[in-house]
Amino acid sequence: MSRRRMLLLVLLLVVVALGGAVAWARPLLLTGTGYASHNACAVQLVAGRDADAPAADLPPNPLVPVMSTSVDASEGTATAGVFGLFRQTAHHIDGLGCTLAEDRPDLPSPPAVTTDADGEWPDGDRVDAPPAAVDTGLLAQAIDDAFAEDDPEDRAVGTRAVVVVHDGRIVAERYADGFDADTRQLGWSMAKSVTNAMVGRLVAEGELDVEEDHLHEDWTDGRADITLDDLLRMSSGLEWDEAYSLGSVITEMLYLREDMGGFAAAQPLVHDPGSHQQYSSGTTNIVCDLLQDRTGMGVELAHELVFQPLGMASAVLEPDADGGLVCSSYLWATPRDWARFGLWFARGGEWDGVQLLPEDWVEYSSRTEPREGEQEGHAAHWWANRMPDGTLQHADLPSDTFWASGHDGQKVFVVPSADLVVVRMGFTPEITGDELGLDQLVAAALRSVGEDS
Repeated sequence: MSRRRMLLLVLLLVVVALGGAVAWARPLLLTGTGYASHNACAVQLVAGRDADAPAADLPPNPLVPVMSTSVDASEGTATAGVFGLFRQTAHHIDGLGCTLAEDRPDLPSPPAVTTDADGEWPDGDRVDAPPAAVDTGLLAQAIDDAFAEDDPEDRAVGTRAVVVVHDGRIVAERYADGFDADTRQLGWSMAKSVTNAMVGRLVAEGELDVEEDHLHEDWTDGRADITLDDLLRMSSGLEWDEAYSLGSVITEMLYLREDMGGFAAAQPLVHDPGSHQQYSSGTTNIVCDLLQDRTGMGVELAHELVFQPLGMASAVLEPDADGGLVCSSYLWATPRDWARFGLWFARGGEWDGVQLLPEDWVEYSSRTEPREGEQEGHAAHWWANRMPDGTLQHADLPSDTFWASGHDGQKVFVVPSADLVVVRMGFTPEITGDELGLDQLVAAALRSVGEDS
């Protein structure tokens, strides 16, 4: 073979190899730029934090040093790219937060939530001094521990807010530097518990039944047997992997798909419905698509069913580019509004004298059931202390304790028997699960209000 032909062959092989590498890397890079652009848009334009804040909310990632992100507040956009390539743009819409899309979605803003701003919390924003019966010293020490700068392994704890509610009153709250009572914070998967509440509202109104099946027009095979209860209990049998890594199915849904619920609903059936528990953010987006279709409501769904009745004026639930609410992950609200939501469930679904949820809904939502699979302790889009065999996940907490849980340590603990709600918000990518010791925060809160755990 001539030297020239050899060079041409080598060049061709290099081009093919580079093309293959780009094709392989493209979804990974777009996932990274999608996360970064959505994060920058929401942190600045939804949470109202300063221009340096988005970088502080990016988890450790090899793309970060080579990624450029810009926010144009006047246009309501944020764009991220790698060396100017693989660019993704998030668009901000008032009342709807930020949505990844090539072009700005044509979506209406939901109605504003009206509240009695001058009234006492939870109906308004005025917070009075805690009752004398509360051991404020004990409670303050527990909150100090939750805000500890580092854990024993020198990892950042990253707590940004703690709110403690007892007997319907805020008895303690604290915020990290750069955050206050008016700063919206992302609940991540705590939005799933809000989805549960929306289902409950519609069950109470007779528009839904948790045992109904044939929920999706494309489910003409074994998926037709999936019930709403199966979806709420993460036992649909649909294939899923919740691993948050570049290029995984969950990150593909959140950062590469315009119709997230449709993408999740298209997954194949790998287990008999109801037989196997598999935690799935896709499942929640299927549920919210169902709710929007069934009610005829669009992006205003959560505002009508939850935010307005509870006076959650800060709450913003973001949609995908197709107008489907991303109920799995993208709900922003102040910690006080997250506490309002927890208080609603502590009160058994009653608010302002009106029973908005079925009387047995809290019991149904916080009841775990024995199933094969993963994520023991998951009930119906809530997490419960009491396991199916009667043992407790946290022996120092009452058996009726349950909680909403989100990525990076977002928690809303509800203890109905003690009329207690504890909210913790933060950014904790290096510490997961029980390592944060939030059960100890709740146990201390119980002791401080004179409740025996």
